[in-house]
Amino acid sequence: MADKDATGAMTEADAANELMRLARQIAHHNRLYHAEDDPEISDPEFDALVRRNAELEAAFPHLVRPDSPSSGVGFEVAASPLSKVQHEVRMMSLDNAFSDDEVAEFVARVRRFLSLPDDAPLDFTAEDKIDGLSCSLRYENGVLVRAATRGDGQVGEDVTPNVAHIADIPQRLNGTAPAVFEVRGEVYMARADFAALNAAQEEAGGKLFANPRNAAAGSLRQKDASVTARRQLKFWAHGWGAASDVPGETQVEIVQQMRAWGLPVSPFFSRVSGLVEMVGRYEEIGAARAELPYEIDGVVYKVDRIDYQQRLGFVAKSPRWAIARKFPAEQAETTLESIDIQVGRTGKLTPVGRLAPVLVGGVTVTNVTLHNRDEIARLGVRPGDRVIIQRAGDVIPQVVKNLTGKVERPPFPFPDHCPQCGSEAVAEEGEVDVRCTGGLICPAQRTERLKHFVSRGALDIDGLGEKTIDQFFALGWLESPADIFRLKTRKDAILGLEGWQDKSVEKLLASVENRRQPDAARLLFGLGIRHVGAVTARDLLRHLHELPVLRDLALKAREGDEEAARELTDIDGVGPVVVEALGDFFHEDHNVKVWDDLLNEVSPPPYVVETSDSPVTGKTVVFTGKLETMSRDEAKAQAERLGAKAAGTVSAKTDLVVAGPGAGSKLKKAADLAIEVIDEAAWAQIVAAAG
Repeated sequence: MADKDATGAMTEADAANELMRLARQIAHHNRLYHAEDDPEISDPEFDALVRRNAELEAAFPHLVRPDSPSSGVGFEVAASPLSKVQHEVRMMSLDNAFSDDEVAEFVARVRRFLSLPDDAPLDFTAEDKIDGLSCSLRYENGVLVRAATRGDGQVGEDVTPNVAHIADIPQRLNGTAPAVFEVRGEVYMARADFAALNAAQEEAGGKLFANPRNAAAGSLRQKDASVTARRQLKFWAHGWGAASDVPGETQVEIVQQMRAWGLPVSPFFSRVSGLVEMVGRYEEIGAARAELPYEIDGVVYKVDRIDYQQRLGFVAKSPRWAIARKFPAEQAETTLESIDIQVGRTGKLTPVGRLAPVLVGGVTVTNVTLHNRDEIARLGVRPGDRVIIQRAGDVIPQVVKNLTGKVERPPFPFPDHCPQCGSEAVAEEGEVDVRCTGGLICPAQRTERLKHFVSRGALDIDGLGEKTIDQFFALGWLESPADIFRLKTRKDAILGLEGWQDKSVEKLLASVENRRQPDAARLLFGLGIRHVGAVTARDLLRHLHELPVLRDLALKAREGDEEAARELTDIDGVGPVVVEALGDFFHEDHNVKVWDDLLNEVSPPPYVVETSDSPVTGKTVVFTGKLETMSRDEAKAQAERLGAKAAGTVSAKTDLVVAGPGAGSKLKKAADLAIEVIDEAAWAQIVAAAG
């Protein structure tokens, strides 16, 4: 139920803005969790965002967005290196319950939908909800022919070679099986195997996984199946998808048959009758949770009768006949011994608390995230405080309560300078994160910035991949972008490294020399200045033409020169946030030295956008949906070369909309305003005709 106090006083405009923000936040965290296996927040924090979105949609149903999180499952696999698989039967997710009352409401909804009186028999199944990666196994005549991840529910990734290395998954089912039967289940990693993997990763200097679920996902979703083979993955089955024949009339019968075929299923799987048994099973599984050799985060209930499941059907992304009762986060009391400040690759200063070791849910915890400066102030924590910590599946949990309280002691002195490089550390207006302004000179950010500088969207230097930059940086050869252009002095030393031959070194150095007169906008974008993306860099240079002019204006604007600030903000696509970021960058002496050193090595010509006459010259074009043959930045650059203006939103001033698959609200608005709409192929014809 929606909290009336949380939504009743809201205006429609406020609700629409929050729904927009929630859609973006949830999509961001979905991408990190499902596509990158690298979440930023815990499951309960994510669940809270989803619940808030559901509350607002219930209170304002006419404001439900086309990209609403309530209608999506997982995340699309467009960027995956693995082959795509179209699911014959969509892979759904589950709705969540967080209390006995919500489970009772679920049972009542099922009875109402089926028109069952209160005394009519209604059985459910219960099993622990393992924290793993959803996987579908397609068996034909009992032989495994394909395995796929869930992806966005419609399209997943082909992981058939990878699951061949999972001992729990039989390549051939025991006994007689239907012509087609898709087993649905979870790939997971046991706690002990997870600890061993992270220990090996740390010893090798590799990436540490946040939790067993991410380790399992990262291990299964490998292009090289030999990597999967070296990881200890497990599987258990809990359902099915496409099937030429379903071997039973109840969930219990079919799961028992899957077990007979040789597929592992949950040891807790059982039939429960009525709410009392459902709650009792939840408490029983919860009590065993800490001792289990694997991570679980709840209990799943399903209507047992298959004919009832078929009648109940599905809502947007989940079945009406199933629900997941989530466990509360696990908590413990300990001492916060110290607070360290870590600097991330984007310059963000993140406080990490070091704890007196404490056992939480079967795992010894020694670190806790404190998120940011504001969170430290809100909790009032300082070294020496007794705190309650909460663990919700993540290796680094969070503080939920300070037991010491805000007694008369100085607050924790959050640094205003970067502990790595000494540059100023500031929080932009409206943001809570404090960031180092050192940029390219900050050792915590330097290698990532160098990788960005040579990337395809920036200077696009062949031969300088991530591993090469890490190698050269470790040798002390690359500390700033200018060092890239001095690599020719290290030719003999590079040839002395393992894996380098005359041809590869010549190719690298030639690629570097070819960038001595780089595109000024690409060079600016490559510097990684906050808020200055590829499009903004082109907008700035199209107006100012030369990089020294940009530096002078940015510094004047920072010093309060209103005319300089106005000249910058008058540029279409440039606002006060960009101007502030530029001023902060050029205000740092370290950055100025890097800038001057780089411009001594390269000579970007004045930036001039060469345009040609075309049907869109002088018009405003908006690109929406997924472009399949080019990036959005490339499409906008094409529009500029054709003398058009590429805008981000559809308005009465828009002349043309180029729509790809998945186009939503912008396409609808274009139709409402009777604006011409073409597809990507038609746009390509316009570009080709203009030469």
